[in-house]
Amino acid sequence: MDVHEISMNCKRTEFVGTAVLDTIGLCIAGVDDTLLKTMNIGTRYHALGLFSSRTGAAGQLTAMDEAVKSTDTEVLSIDFPRDTKGWGGHGNYIVIGGDSVSDVRDAIRTALELTNKYAGELYISEAGHLEFAYSASAGSVLEKAFHARRGQAFGFMAGSPAAIGLVMADTAMKAASVQIARYMTPSLGTSHSNEVILALSGTADAAKEAVLSARQIGLELLIAMGSYPEIPGDTLLSMRNFHEKNSDARFSSSFSCFWQGVGFYFSHRKEPQLPSPLRKFTSIRW
Repeated sequence: MDVHEISMNCKRTEFVGTAVLDTIGLCIAGVDDTLLKTMNIGTRYHALGLFSSRTGAAGQLTAMDEAVKSTDTEVLSIDFPRDTKGWGGHGNYIVIGGDSVSDVRDAIRTALELTNKYAGELYISEAGHLEFAYSASAGSVLEKAFHARRGQAFGFMAGSPAAIGLVMADTAMKAASVQIARYMTPSLGTSHSNEVILALSGTADAAKEAVLSARQIGLELLIAMGSYPEIPGDTLLSMRNFHEKNSDARFSSSFSCFWQGVGFYFSHRKEPQLPSPLRKFTSIRW
């Protein structure tokens, strides 16, 4: 069989689309009964949405959290496969269900769109990676994945190598009055990834202050290892979403100015870009 005869424009009904970070969204309209019983996700829903990537977790999970909140669907399972294409972290594998195939497909489409935005807070260099996320109001997906307090603001940070992650976590806890929702290390809660992960709950201002403080020191430490990170998602969209949800004018203004500077740097710097295995395109079937 010549695989080059297969079109990259997939026409299968199961295919919904793709996003950055090797993310794919699929939908099974009526899963096999025997398989469903074996999947350990319950047997209520036969319409399943599948969301999976090789790189990143918090961006996709935050996207899926918004998607589930806006549709009549339910998250059934979340896995963190040890992957990241040979780097230090995770991919993700999410299964959702719904009574309506249309609702399930809508949720997957929404999550694909939002992944391109939220992936703007993933930084990958030759030495390691950092990932950050924020939600003004955590829903069922973030509750299931990170024990976030539903309805409260949610903050997330992950650092690799793991030592950077622990310094970020310590900085975040000292920066604001927040509560630890989940703490993960290479041997605690992860698939033995080279990361320390901290998920937080609290007020909107506190969660954002904690994430910003962690990001600043994390970037300084990662860059000190000798290479600048790439940002695979739409950074400006990600940042706009972050500070649009904030009512603090001081925070919003400084955040916007900071990211205008970052955008200018990455568009004008003289150093060659690092080789990137990240897919920059999106193909969503409507």
